[in-house]
Amino acid sequence: MAKQARNLTGQVAAVTGAARGIGKATAEAFIRQGMKVAIGDLDIAEAKRTADQLGAGTIAIELNVTERASVDRFLDEVEQPLGPVDVLVNNAGIMQLGPFEQEDDATAQRQIDINVNGVLYGMKSVLPRFRARNRGHLVNVASTAGKAGFPGGATYCGTKHFVVGVSEGVRAELRGTEIEVSCVMPGVVNTELASGLTEARGVKNVNPEDVAEAIVDALKSPHFDVYVPKAIGPINKVMGVLPRGGREAIARALKADQVLTNIDQSARKGYELRASHSEPGLEPASETKQLTP
Repeated sequence: MAKQARNLTGQVAAVTGAARGIGKATAEAFIRQGMKVAIGDLDIAEAKRTADQLGAGTIAIELNVTERASVDRFLDEVEQPLGPVDVLVNNAGIMQLGPFEQEDDATAQRQIDINVNGVLYGMKSVLPRFRARNRGHLVNVASTAGKAGFPGGATYCGTKHFVVGVSEGVRAELRGTEIEVSCVMPGVVNTELASGLTEARGVKNVNPEDVAEAIVDALKSPHFDVYVPKAIGPINKVMGVLPRGGREAIARALKADQVLTNIDQSARKGYELRASHSEPGLEPASETKQLTP
């Protein structure tokens, strides 16, 4: 007999990087489930606009995921009005593209600070809170790029490999508790982050609402691997049993090796420039290098 889906009504969820994109769609999906939602974002003005738009008591809190103190403060400020956090979605992330050898150090450091340290800090801040109650659900948003390396986004892929690996390791450490871990691995999602990208053969681009619904499903019926679209799961299994030459041949056949290189730079320019300002502790990298394919 299949397990009954969990009722999410009344649970408190905190979502990072939720002013727009996947985070915003996830917050909206949580609200439809009757959850109490807090969104955190560095762009607090946009976060407040999003919270007002979503309604249902959604609160917006300024958050810099690259600073541990900011993450701790964020969760404290979530719990004061809403109660103990039941779900944390580590969603904040950036993707800056270009040939690896042309990538300046500031660009690489920015992605590591946000995509890697942002997830680490979220996990380290929320897990003691979960352990104190022996319950909670940690959701880390990684990427299909966390399962393979794609040209044009080597550093980004490396950061998402980290998210997958740390999620697997922590899940193993939590075995025997009532704390769940899910790792979300979407393909190309139609958000600003993916502006200018094309589709791989056989794997359609998805919308942020699709990722949000997959996260809701993972909360209702807890499971670790969350592929969006689901077709990526079987493809990944097949790739996992093939030798490297076979995997790389399939990637070329699917044109997956072109997704992060054959891009529309003009369509991507605005996002790349915004991403270069997303970590206020760093000087923006050279705009020329940011935008050179």
